[in-house]
Formats: sequence, C-alpha cells, structure tokens
Amino acid sequence: MQILIALITGFLAGLHTSTWGMYKDSPHEGFSWGKYARSAIIGAIYGPIVWKLTQLDVTTAQGILLLWGATYMIERLTLETWKTFLRSEDQSKYFIPMQLHVMGKVVESKTARYVAAFFYIGGIVLVGWGVVIFWQAWKAGNVSLNPYLILIILSIGGWVSAFGGAWKDAPIEGFETFKFFRSPAIAYFFAWVSANLTGNFVIIAMCSIGFTVATIETYKTFFFPSRPRGKFAGKPTLFPEMLKNRKPFAWLYTAIWVLIIITTILAFTENHQGLV
Repeated sequence: MQILIALITGFLAGLHTSTWGMYKDSPHEGFSWGKYARSAIIGAIYGPIVWKLTQLDVTTAQGILLLWGATYMIERLTLETWKTFLRSEDQSKYFIPMQLHVMGKVVESKTARYVAAFFYIGGIVLVGWGVVIFWQAWKAGNVSLNPYLILIILSIGGWVSAFGGAWKDAPIEGFETFKFFRSPAIAYFFAWVSANLTGNFVIIAMCSIGFTVATIETYKTFFFPSRPRGKFAGKPTLFPEMLKNRKPFAWLYTAIWVLIIITTILAFTENHQGLV
C-alpha cells in the first residue's frame, strides 16, 4: 500500500512541475503530451525510490508532504542537469541559453559539458554526504548547535540556486539583489517547515529546495502570466493558440496545490516531532 502512495505522490510532484513548465513555455515551444508527461513519469519513478531510501511513513500526512517535497527536488535536479549539461539543442530560440554557457557564450563541446556535469553532480553528492555525516554527528551528540543555525546549513540548496541563477542569468539580464536572496530566504523557511515534521537532515535539505522551487515557479508563472519567461524574453510567440489552450491546466495545478496545503494542515495537526 505504501509503495502505491509513494508512486502517486511522486507522480503528483512531477505533474506539478510539468504543468508550470508547459504553462510558461508552450506559447513559444508548442505542446506535446509526451513532453508534458515526462516529469510526471520521472516523479512516479523517483517517488517509491525516495520513499524506500528515506523510510518515510506515507500513511501519515507528514510523510506524504515530506516525500512530495523531496521527490520534487530530485526530479528537478535530474531534468535541469540533463538540460544544462547533457542535451544538445539549438539555443538560438532562447534569450538566456538553457545549455551550459560562460558569460552568455554556449559551451558547444560535449566533452567539456560532460566533464562539467561530472563535477557538478560530484559536488552535490559531496554536499549530501556532508549532510549525512553532520546528521550522524548530531545524533551522536558530537555537535552542539542551535537547531535554527543548523537550518541555515540545511537550506544550502537555496544558496546553490541563487549562485547558479546569477551565473546563468546575470551576464545577460543583469544582477537583481532581491532575486539573488529570494531563494535562500524561502529555502530557510521551508527548511523550518520540514524541520517541524522530521529530524532527518537529508529530508529537510531536500524538501527545503523542493518546496522553494515549487513556490518560486508558481509565483513567476501564475502571478505574471502575460510576462514571457526570462529565457524567452523578446522572442516571438510562435504558438499563440496555447495562450488559450493552456488555461484549463491551471485548474489542475491549483488542485495539486490545494491537496498539498490540506496535507500540510493535516501534517501539523497530527502528532509530530522534528528538529525544531
């Protein structure tokens, strides 16, 4: 039963990312069901894997909520790594290249991109390993820190997102102070939310960035629906019919958020104990 719940939870996490991505990009790139289903399928695959590794109890609201956030993070990491380092695509359709670039100049060499991907993933693995070691030291009583200071460390994904975004976007569209500090601040908040429900440092760190991405992308996509996505700024709307055809998907997106909000309320009304 739990594995089925984990699969559905992962599917909904991926469907959430599929929907905001389609809503923003389809007027410029068009729509295909195969591409739309991609993240949902990846989420459905990752859901049971993350559940098995974390041993979350998904018969509880808090377990479902934490699994959703953690799966969201790993699905986004997978797709963004593929788009940035592994996929070869014509970048002329973008205002901001999606492929690895240095100061706006796209890195065409596959070898160079694969090497960069190796170090990028390696760095993330090392950070994850460090979090595990830190957690073990905390449980053993070898680390004495205020939990709210620990959350600064566990919300590191927000800083990775901030620096990564600045590296990619700032050379082309300029540096924005608010935009730079937005991800770390939101990541800390969601680290705090997650830390109320679990003491597992790895889950807290994953949920911190997973919920941050979900929140920021919702803000950028649905609060400013008529503003072209940054990567398409100044580019023509090649599929204007999608401005109308995409609207029903907003109801699906809203329904998933309503489920997550209800799950959050239930999680906090259940008996729960975490880092804070």
